[in-house]
Amino acid sequence: MLHGMTIFYVNDPDRAKKFYRAILHREPTLDVPGMCEFPLAEDYLLGLMPDASMKRLLGSHLPDTASSASLRAELYLFCDDPAADYALACSLGATPLSPLQLRDWGDEVAYVLDPDGYVVGLAKRK
Repeated sequence: MLHGMTIFYVNDPDRAKKFYRAILHREPTLDVPGMCEFPLAEDYLLGLMPDASMKRLLGSHLPDTASSASLRAELYLFCDDPAADYALACSLGATPLSPLQLRDWGDEVAYVLDPDGYVVGLAKRK
């Protein structure tokens, strides 16, 4: 069985934990110094790791472009009420990118940048 985790490197772990606790509507299953994990599916997690921990792990192997790496991916979340979650995300410090609208692929999606600059899509299938 395949299982895994996506890890976001974050500037302020407490702010990131508060943001994702609200947006995901759940508590983390792991919350220790250096790592916080939220279940996204039965065998898949979202991890939040402080930048300092990432730098300790990768050290000199960290590419110069790491600070812009967040623009190369997005967290696409299906939710019951994407409009409400979009407003919630913005109230928690996310930057609005695109309001809720029907997209070419058939989903209604709103986009924000989380407080660490990661793109988050808040979607509902039509």
